[in-house]
Amino acid sequence: MAEELHISQTATRAEKYESLIPQIEALTSGEPDLYANLANTAAALRQAFGFFWVGFYLVKGEELVLGPFQGPIACTRIRRGKGVCGASWERRESILVPDVDQFPGHIACSSASRSEVVVPGFKGDEVALVLDVDSDQLNDFSDTDQHYLEQLMRVVEKWF
Repeated sequence: MAEELHISQTATRAEKYESLIPQIEALTSGEPDLYANLANTAAALRQAFGFFWVGFYLVKGEELVLGPFQGPIACTRIRRGKGVCGASWERRESILVPDVDQFPGHIACSSASRSEVVVPGFKGDEVALVLDVDSDQLNDFSDTDQHYLEQLMRVVEKWF
């Protein structure tokens, strides 16, 4: 597959995800490097949806460490249970936040971030990384985003 996406800008958000996920699978097929695949996945999500920030944090010891991302400079390390990403890691579940200012302990890497969705990815039984997607709009994410981002993380988990 050529390194370009084909996403209809008039499609619904669900239709965009349904088109994007197979394209990410094709783009990463046969590429063994985790960081290359994460980088292209972050770029594809940002390109397809115009999200403010998209990136991965990888579990390293007792911290999440910044991995490939697209968007403004980000926090480099996040402790387990801290912020939305650390909470997702600790709870081992996705977290959808309509207004980050209302999330107890939110870590403001950028004051422009207004809503967020975080989805963990597993290697075996352990959380290995989280996908963090931020918007500069309040209430920009729904159950649709969470559903499809969880599907995407099942693809990402195959890269371990």
